[in-house]
Amino acid sequence: MSEVHVLSVDRARQVAVRAQLLTEPRPTDAADVVRHLTTLQLDPTSYVARSADLVLWGRLGSAYAPGDLQDLLDTGRLVELRMHALPAEDLRLHTAEMAAWPAGTGTEESQRYLAAWVAANDGCRRDVLAALRADGPLPTSALPDTCVRPWRSSGWTGGKNLQRLLDFLVQRGEVALAGREGRTPLWDLASRVYPDDDPVPLEQALAERGRRRLAALGIARPRVVGEAGEEARVEGLRGRWRVDPAYLDAPWRPGEGRVVLLSPLDHLLLDRKRTVELFDFDYVLEMFRPVARRQFGYWAMPVLDGDRLVGRVDAETVLDAGELQVRGVHPDAGWTPATADAVDARLEELAAWLGVAREDVGPAAR
Repeated sequence: MSEVHVLSVDRARQVAVRAQLLTEPRPTDAADVVRHLTTLQLDPTSYVARSADLVLWGRLGSAYAPGDLQDLLDTGRLVELRMHALPAEDLRLHTAEMAAWPAGTGTEESQRYLAAWVAANDGCRRDVLAALRADGPLPTSALPDTCVRPWRSSGWTGGKNLQRLLDFLVQRGEVALAGREGRTPLWDLASRVYPDDDPVPLEQALAERGRRRLAALGIARPRVVGEAGEEARVEGLRGRWRVDPAYLDAPWRPGEGRVVLLSPLDHLLLDRKRTVELFDFDYVLEMFRPVARRQFGYWAMPVLDGDRLVGRVDAETVLDAGELQVRGVHPDAGWTPATADAVDARLEELAAWLGVAREDVGPAAR
């Protein structure tokens, strides 16, 4: 039985930041960053910039150009799967799961419902595949909706038969996103989009995905990474953790940390419970809140200073005005005058990277 690593909260937090490539020296290649992070969420929100671009800018700096990500997708080095970019070679870690669909998608009852719904609409499935085989890639609007059993939902997907069928065909590995015209997705047969690599057996693939996920997170709960890495306990926190021991050899070095403006969807923050536990930082994305209930802003960017989350910056890129409008800087515990100076410098860099002027329309924080 391997030893249980005992980490202070400070050490666990430093492991998490280092694993996320948010320290010095910076990485230098966008594809390598995505490969290390395992996936990159392609959320379409562009309040400051697209979230995926902010994630890469936060790690690579202004050497990264927003078009670099699209180039990687266009050339096939990265592929889009369910609104995430991932290295093309990693698809073989997902194809066995696709073949087992709908296993793993929810309760047994929901799996039976999904399988029955797709089976009832098998004629539409065949029509879609035939259209793509003949003329793909095609937008959704060019595909036949011959579904005979409607998709019923109390949410926004109610009645969207063809879109739901496409979602399931992607999950089954029959259809893939082949590109976009603007924001319009183009679909094609997965066999024409994905590399022709042998799939990894499901159990082995899930274990490898857990290992890579832990390498990107540094430390995580078993529910996130399975039994990857080695067992750890974090002082003052309940429950089990898994840690990648590769991050335990070197102590945190003076000057290793940086001040970074993070996307609200940054990988460092996606597990909100872990963010509270390790960083004592309770972050809520307020874009879904009514304006009157927002405290920090629609797309407030968390501020990382070294190994601590110390505040938020409320900013918006207003292209018509050619401005990055900074509407508020909200310090939290750990904010210092040096932090304020560094945040000011990051905002100048961000505006220059976006090709707009910076305009402060709210109070600065010192």
